[in-house]
Amino acid sequence: MEVAQKIRSAIWNQFGLPSCIGIGPNRFISKVVLDVYAKKQDIAECTYEEVSKKLWPVPLREIWGIGSRMEKHLNNMGMYTLGDVANSSLDRLRKRFGVIGEQLYYHAWGIDLSPPFIDARAFPQKSIGKGITLLRDYWRENEILTVVLELCEEVAKRAREIGKVGRTVSFSVRYSHNEGGFHQSVTLDTATNLTMDIYRVCKRIFHQFYDGRSVRVIHVSLGNLMNEESLQLSLFEDRTKERALAQAMDAIRNRFGPNALLRAVSYTPGSVARIRNRYIGGHQA
Repeated sequence: MEVAQKIRSAIWNQFGLPSCIGIGPNRFISKVVLDVYAKKQDIAECTYEEVSKKLWPVPLREIWGIGSRMEKHLNNMGMYTLGDVANSSLDRLRKRFGVIGEQLYYHAWGIDLSPPFIDARAFPQKSIGKGITLLRDYWRENEILTVVLELCEEVAKRAREIGKVGRTVSFSVRYSHNEGGFHQSVTLDTATNLTMDIYRVCKRIFHQFYDGRSVRVIHVSLGNLMNEESLQLSLFEDRTKERALAQAMDAIRNRFGPNALLRAVSYTPGSVARIRNRYIGGHQA
């Protein structure tokens, strides 16, 4: 508890942000005790011996890893709390849900077989993506493309930060009220991590497939990644200045904040960048 309090104090002193901490013998218990208890009392702890007391009474909807669809299936089987799952039969859960059923059973008893730490380097990143669910319907083309450009900016910056370039640009749009949308990918001749290269592809896809309906979700991704050092120089086009400019812009934003340097379109009504840049982990700071 003392260490947890020091961590909270350090976060507050450095970033001015409140935080909460869940403590447990494994990732599952610490996550659930964080969601159920720590968000109300700042710091919460649960040991193996306390699982039946602290976690079993918790409704399934509050348990990490159990979504609304899984909750409905479990309710139909007569299970409404984590304790109900624990006191069910492992064979019954395995027969109904397979490997997921086994995991549910073991989690209900506080057993988590996943490693406490995962080395992300062991899983090479295949793509970099950024999407947004808009706060209102967008139907003006200029506003939609403003958001597209801002998403391309974020994707390109993230690629540069990890020293990657990509050849495949994917762009998707979902219309309002679940009325469909489109998703298309284009593979470039030369890999890139420059904003305008990605944006030009997305804009071309948009103009080809957009039918004028109001838009609610937009997603941009860069795939088919490779190391930036492996990028071959073109004999016909020197883009050194463009890359240097992009890196200089990244440096300014990293030092002074993402809103320190914005494109002109980010000051137009359709922009979301200035608002999103004030968020941390998807939440307003």
